[in-house]
Amino acid sequence: MRRDELLDAAEGLLQDQGAQALTLAAVAERAGVSKGGLLYHFASKEALVKGMIERLIADFDALIEAQSESTYTRAYLAATFEAVETGRLRRWAVVTGAAGDPELLAPLRGAMARWMRDGLDDEPDPLASQVVRLACEGVWEVATHCAAIIDYAAIRARLLALL
Repeated sequence: MRRDELLDAAEGLLQDQGAQALTLAAVAERAGVSKGGLLYHFASKEALVKGMIERLIADFDALIEAQSESTYTRAYLAATFEAVETGRLRRWAVVTGAAGDPELLAPLRGAMARWMRDGLDDEPDPLASQVVRLACEGVWEVATHCAAIIDYAAIRARLLALL
């Protein structure tokens, strides 16, 4: 439980104040723990960012698996819109925090490659499925910066129609 609270505090700092605000002291203060308490769970800022990335990947994988859909792409689409519409926009905060070290992004790049290729051979139209998955990435990006301009229901319906 404490580990997730620390990750939440770090993500909150990234979302509210940007990457420059992500320090161990600021995370500890925001989480209401001592710096030593933070260091018990995360020995460095890099370990903290790695923890955020790992949690992001695991959370999104679980969200995809939780969807009751007939294909991976439909599950990916449903998971994307559920994440966006429920405010689970950790992705941008994590990427912003990790941007200073490309090595920290390696697990996210690996997950993205997996999310883009899994189940394509089982899709009725693999190319349309790829287009929908790529469009989902655009939904994440726009929702992060200016969510009010998106008609989520219309976009979701149009993407489903492509499948």
